[in-house]
Amino acid sequence: MQNTQTSLESPRVTDTITVYLAYAENERRQHYLTLQVDAGMTLYQALAQAGWLAQFPELAAWCKQVVDIKTPAAKRWHVGVYAQKQPLSYILQPLDRIEVYRSLSADPMSQRKKRGKQQ
Repeated sequence: MQNTQTSLESPRVTDTITVYLAYAENERRQHYLTLQVDAGMTLYQALAQAGWLAQFPELAAWCKQVVDIKTPAAKRWHVGVYAQKQPLSYILQPLDRIEVYRSLSADPMSQRKKRGKQQ
């Protein structure tokens, strides 16, 4: 008689978490997305899963340049979570809000000064 053993364990279901993505491409075009991702996913992987690396080639190009940087540089960093710049290797937490920052065409302080002088 052959001994057949059946496993009582159910197949492991991958835990998923909800994260949010936000990108103000310009004053008139903003992009928002709610995304279900696997627990343990990185910020970079979420951008790819959302399709944003394909949709925004300038973001994809920037990511390729900085993918190995562990400490975000203030002036050249374009992504973060809740207004805190994070490396692309940042492990997402439930309900994180991923933000893609655009480069400013002018310094906000000098713009305010310029408007003040015109009045």
